Amino acid sequence: MNKTVNINLAGIFFHIDEDAYLKLQRYLEAIKRSFTDTQGRSEIIADIEARIAELFNERVQNDKQVIRITEVDEVISVMGQPEDYLVDDEIFEDEPQASYRTKSATSRKLFRDTDNSYVGGVSSGLSHYFGVDAIWIRLAWILLIFGAGTGILLYILLWILVPEAKTTAEKIMMTGEPVNISNIEKKIKDGFETVTETVGDVAKNVSDSVSNAAKNIDVKKTGNSIKSSSRSFFETIGDIIMFFFKVFSKFIGVLLIITSAATLIALIVALFSVGIADVIHIPGLDLVEIANTGETPIWLVSLCAFFAVGIPFFFLFYLGLKILINNLKSIGNLAKFSLLGLWIISIIALIIFGVRQASEHAYEESYTEKTELPITAKDTLTIKMVNNDNFNSDYGRHDNFKLAYNDNGDKVLYSADIDIIVKSTTDSLARVAIRKKADGRDYDSAIERAKNINYNFDFKNNTLLLDSYLTTHPDNKFSDQEVDVVLYLPESAVTYFNNSAKGHLDYRTYDGNIISRDDTNHYMKIMFEDAECLDCPEENIKIKVNTPSVKINDDGIEIHSNEGHLKIDKNGIKAESEDVNLNINAEGVEIDAED
Repeated sequence: MNKTVNINLAGIFFHIDEDAYLKLQRYLEAIKRSFTDTQGRSEIIADIEARIAELFNERVQNDKQVIRITEVDEVISVMGQPEDYLVDDEIFEDEPQASYRTKSATSRKLFRDTDNSYVGGVSSGLSHYFGVDAIWIRLAWILLIFGAGTGILLYILLWILVPEAKTTAEKIMMTGEPVNISNIEKKIKDGFETVTETVGDVAKNVSDSVSNAAKNIDVKKTGNSIKSSSRSFFETIGDIIMFFFKVFSKFIGVLLIITSAATLIALIVALFSVGIADVIHIPGLDLVEIANTGETPIWLVSLCAFFAVGIPFFFLFYLGLKILINNLKSIGNLAKFSLLGLWIISIIALIIFGVRQASEHAYEESYTEKTELPITAKDTLTIKMVNNDNFNSDYGRHDNFKLAYNDNGDKVLYSADIDIIVKSTTDSLARVAIRKKADGRDYDSAIERAKNINYNFDFKNNTLLLDSYLTTHPDNKFSDQEVDVVLYLPESAVTYFNNSAKGHLDYRTYDGNIISRDDTNHYMKIMFEDAECLDCPEENIKIKVNTPSVKINDDGIEIHSNEGHLKIDKNGIKAESEDVNLNINAEGVEIDAED
């Protein structure tokens, strides 16, 4: 049974088997001896130990796991032996003679290169990752910032999420080179500005010779590997499928980033244009405030909506980055759960705001004002709609509310939601009923808002002048306010609706309403629950019969009985009974009789 030793390697504690510890100790002492006369020796040794600690961390599953000699051998195979990188002074007198063992190049990892940065090192890091000059990355940022407008947010997010290359090992991984003793030594040596030009040239020649030899050996090994190995057909197909899968996943990542970034930018713009503007009371949000019957602060609704929609898109953006960047720095569990909690709170708040807003329309109540008109059965009543220069009457009747100023200079809400209903009455005099309707969270609030509707009319020389609009104070909010003008006219009286009233009449007659918009510009005689056109051409005379068995209207004639059904319309004649079916149309006569 071997002993277990606790060691501190680059500030990290490990449990290591005694045999593995002795081998690791010999390996580190050999490395120290190999760099005895090397400038920057302490920095090189520290970075090598940090890299070894990082490799151990990758192989340790938990804090209690013991590192054995197998793990030490694996790390040594990655880092290389010290004698593989020993260089004598005589090497520069002739051609390079160094022999060493190389490892295959590792894949690049994305870090921020702050050593060659202008702002945060994002562009330099991307240039290393994609293998292009940093100038092209910086030009792309300029196009994104001044073109699509997404560059600033994307740069800030990458600055936050992409880790900085701090250690020598991370700086080597950033360029895609193997993290071994040779590259660590070379990286540190390159950082010393006090090295003379002669020594710098020598180091460059040694580095180039080692690099060239590595390339040659890699190519040779690769060729031998290809020649000596064979793969099955299905393995090749699997590699092809995995390649296309990786390409597709990268495409999905780019799509997620673009979509999420655009959505986040739109949300930020909306938050600043609506929510922030409401806090500092910037003009132009009056209509939003009027629609807010629940009186919830607009800035609070905007903020909750921003978090409710923005947080999921932020995670989609982060997912897109994770797909594209393998070593992307995690935002941490604390941040994840904090954002999740904030999202849940925002959703609950929006539901509460929505319920509160909907409750303001829970009740619809009406308030009616009645006035008698000196119109008898022998009189003719003319109806006209009156406009106001302060209120735009060109927009549709059901475009809800708009803001304007009345003749006194007061701000009011106005709407053209005015309906005219005509009914017959057996009374001797006509009367007009102004029925005002509004919504509210309860009966009292709905009635109060209905009473606060302002609507006027005038009667002159047998002419009823009706306002084509209603108004109310902005404090009443938009509560589906509307006005029904109900005219009760004596039988045998005659009415004439001016063309201005056409848009306020219904397109049909129903529920006792005996005048439709087709009856405008005609003299209509009031009859019992009906009206007769006095000046319509004969071809325009309408006959309407609607009984359980007979229906006659503009569509045709339809008669139902127990024995059968008869229908005459523009398509022809169709008769059906138990024994015979008759169909006469433009195609001919069709008779279907049962035997």
